[in-house]
Amino acid sequence: MIHPSAIIDPAARIAEGVSIGPWTYIGPEVEIGAGCRIESHVVIKGPTKMGRNNRVFQFSTLGEDTPDLKYRGEPTTLTIGDNNIFREGVTIHRGTVQDRADTLIGNNNLLMAYVHVGHDSVVGNNCILVNNAALAGHVVIHDWAILGGYTLVHQFCHVGQHAFTGMGSAVGKDIPAYVMVTGAPAQARSINMEGLKRRGFSKDDIAVLNKAFKTVYRRGLTLDDALIELQAMLPECAQLAPFIQSLENSSRGIVR
Repeated sequence: MIHPSAIIDPAARIAEGVSIGPWTYIGPEVEIGAGCRIESHVVIKGPTKMGRNNRVFQFSTLGEDTPDLKYRGEPTTLTIGDNNIFREGVTIHRGTVQDRADTLIGNNNLLMAYVHVGHDSVVGNNCILVNNAALAGHVVIHDWAILGGYTLVHQFCHVGQHAFTGMGSAVGKDIPAYVMVTGAPAQARSINMEGLKRRGFSKDDIAVLNKAFKTVYRRGLTLDDALIELQAMLPECAQLAPFIQSLENSSRGIVR
């Protein structure tokens, strides 16, 4: 299952049944779990731990040192979960000791061609990052978020669960859960209604989330006043809790 032209460091730990294509390099302190398929011309450096059933397409580089100027060669890490797909030319850097010291990719994510994930970033579960989306350092992408092609996300921004960014969005502030944004700079347009329908949210829950969006974005309220109204709506819809939490936890301010 390992092509004879692949270069595998003796210190790497490769599970049985892993497929590694020609001209791929696997460095020391790399652990690759069962069922993974690594195509040709891939570079994986460590310390990196990859779970099960991941597929890495050609010309991707995972676990390289970050170019962040404060990095001084410390043994930081990249951690990858299970069932992820990394398409052609994906780049993911390890962390820095000044933050998490780890870059984390969860489970069941699709990172399309030429996506970049910067140091200390976190990508949750079931996310889609479309071609050429790029995360600066310290970014957090929550579960089920979708980043459109050429989306750029500034350092320390959070993208809430089930959020959606349109093509070419430039994200400089936090995106609350369920919100769809477009533009450069990104602006909030609506809730991600189509995405919520596809994921089985009920019509009643979607109606409450849409009302919550309008409370924050369409009525001219301060965020504190909007949060008071949202808390009163919470008994109607448990799905409203992530929206409220993403507003309360925002440190950069939210997109408007």
